[in-house]
Amino acid sequence: MSETTEALPTKTMMFGADWCRDCVRSEALLNSLGVEWEKVDVEKDPAAAERAQAISGRLSIPVVHFTDGTFQVEPSDKDLKAKLEELGAL
Repeated sequence: MSETTEALPTKTMMFGADWCRDCVRSEALLNSLGVEWEKVDVEKDPAAAERAQAISGRLSIPVVHFTDGTFQVEPSDKDLKAKLEELGAL
């Protein structure tokens, strides 16, 4: 699911943690596709966890925040790739 938020990031941002399997999977996909993105570790930065929750309204990770202001929470590889294609990031 993609929804719109107020602040627009300058590149795709993924809020996640190293212990999260969905985060590891999404990170691997972003890297394999050569997308310019930034990892924000919610374990190392408690403020990042609050930002992720403010963006998504949920406690789940990963939260992937896109340059058009939309976001996905726990996206499948198919949904994440489709959104990146829609944005022209691929």
